[in-house]
Amino acid sequence: MIQTAAILTRTGSIQVELPSANVELMEGVRWGSVDAFPTPAYWACQVVARRLVGKPAGYRLGRTLAEEVAACLLGGHGIPATVGLAAYDRMRERGALSGGAVCEADLEALLKEPLNVNGRSIRYRFAAQKARYLAAALPLAHAAPKFEAGRQLRDWLLAVPGIGHKTASWIARNWLDADDVAILDIHIMRVGQTIGLFPKNLTVERHYAELEDRFLRLSTSLDVRASELDAVIWWEMASSPLTVRHLIDHLRCDGEEGRQRSPKHVQTELALSL
Repeated sequence: MIQTAAILTRTGSIQVELPSANVELMEGVRWGSVDAFPTPAYWACQVVARRLVGKPAGYRLGRTLAEEVAACLLGGHGIPATVGLAAYDRMRERGALSGGAVCEADLEALLKEPLNVNGRSIRYRFAAQKARYLAAALPLAHAAPKFEAGRQLRDWLLAVPGIGHKTASWIARNWLDADDVAILDIHIMRVGQTIGLFPKNLTVERHYAELEDRFLRLSTSLDVRASELDAVIWWEMASSPLTVRHLIDHLRCDGEEGRQRSPKHVQTELALSL
């Protein structure tokens, strides 16, 4: 049996057929119902839908590797994306990322200046810490060799002070449009735990390689690019606090069965406009 989803466009609809909800996608992970967030079937359909309604994915934030390193270092956990990008824009506009000599004190001073974020004056958190990381990372990034694969660049970045697996993977994905790394942020972890992809006893701090391998195998099983799947999950989760709350509540229901339906055949319309 199959399940189908109709993706609506301005000129009609495109039907996507997926295996039945109860079919095992990979060990311990079923496809789930296409209309039941956040099943693998749901995400597979979202990736296809966004290919139809959006422009080709472009992840680069910087014009050079050093700029990309700065953009990702200034974002991340505890820093809203808009704030991180505002801090990055200031650094670039003031010439701090151009390759000239910039000391840690100057970088910290730039970060401590209030930022204009959507008409509001916002102070950047962790200014001293991020200035220290940038002061160490920028000279290395400016002198970096060329890399052919995302994992090669990611592993090189891990030797840079202040850059861990997640940030290094983020930089590598962005700079090389790489599909051989995974950005295991809190959103990806929550979805992975909910669908049974990530055992709850594994953490990114101690088991990044194993978790990454599971995510990459999921994308291969879904026949979608890992970078696309990561981006779609991040975008939906980051854009919807209610979505995040749903997953947190789900994860707290220890031992309770999920409320995902598993009909033999589901017809779902994803109202996405071109």
